[in-house]
Amino acid sequence: MQYETLAVSLADGVARIEFNRPDKANALNARMWFELKAACEWLDATPTARVGVLSGRGRHFCAGIDLAMLESLQQQALALPDGHRQAHLRERIRELQACVTALEVCRKPVIAAIHGACVGGGIDLITACDFRYAATDTRFCVKEIDVAIVADVGTLQRLPRIVGEGVAREMAFTAREYSAEEALGMRLVNRVFPDLAALEAAALETARAIASKSPLAVRGTKETLNFSREHSVAEGLDEVAARNAGLLFAPDVAEAIAAQRARRPAVFQN
Repeated sequence: MQYETLAVSLADGVARIEFNRPDKANALNARMWFELKAACEWLDATPTARVGVLSGRGRHFCAGIDLAMLESLQQQALALPDGHRQAHLRERIRELQACVTALEVCRKPVIAAIHGACVGGGIDLITACDFRYAATDTRFCVKEIDVAIVADVGTLQRLPRIVGEGVAREMAFTAREYSAEEALGMRLVNRVFPDLAALEAAALETARAIASKSPLAVRGTKETLNFSREHSVAEGLDEVAARNAGLLFAPDVAEAIAAQRARRPAVFQN
C-alpha cells in the first residue's frame, strides 16, 4: 500500500518502518495509527520480510498523540448523546489499542530504534516491540497524566513487565523525563549508542543477524515467548513441546545441521 505518514522499505530480510512526519516530531495523527497497523500486518504476511525495525525520521522518534487528533475525538463525542458518547470513545480507544498490539502479535520480531523524544504514545509503541535500542539523546516520558488522561493503549499494561512495578508507577504518576542512560539502567532499553547513525547501524546489524536464522524458529520463538508470558510455566512448556514436535521435522533443522558441519552459512527458505 501507499503510506502518507510512514516510510516502509525492505532489504536483506529486514523491513524498515519509519515514522515520516518529521515536521510534527512524528506525532501520531489518526492516519499514522492505522498505517502502522497495516505495516505490521504486511510485515507479518510477507515471507521475504523476516524482521522489522521501527524508527522515526527527523529529530525525534515520536512525540506522542497529535493533540489535534485528541481534540477531534472530543468534538466527535460531544456531538453524541450521553451513553452513545462513551460507547463511541471506548470503540475509538479499542481501535487505537489494536494498532499498538499489531506490533506485539506480528509473528516477526520488531526492534525499536529510538532517538530524540519518545513521549506518551511513543512509550506505548516501544513497549509493544520485542526489544529496544536508543541513542544517547533520547528522552522518555509517560506524558498522559499531564494532559489529564490515563495512558490507555498499552503502556500501563506492558511497561511494568519491562521495568518493574515501582519504576513504571513513578513514570506514569510523575510524567518525568528519563534519559537514555536511566532507561538502560531500568532495562527499558537493551543498549545505548552515541548518535543516530550508530543506533541505526546497530539496529540493522542485529536485525540482519536475526533475519539469517530459521524463519520458522524465529517466529516460533516469538510466539512461545508471548504465550509463556501470559500462562503458567507448565502451560508454556506444554505449548513449546507441541511446537517443537512439528519443527524437528522441518527442512530448516536439516539445513542448520548441514551448515554447521560444512562450516558455512545456513540458507533458509522464506
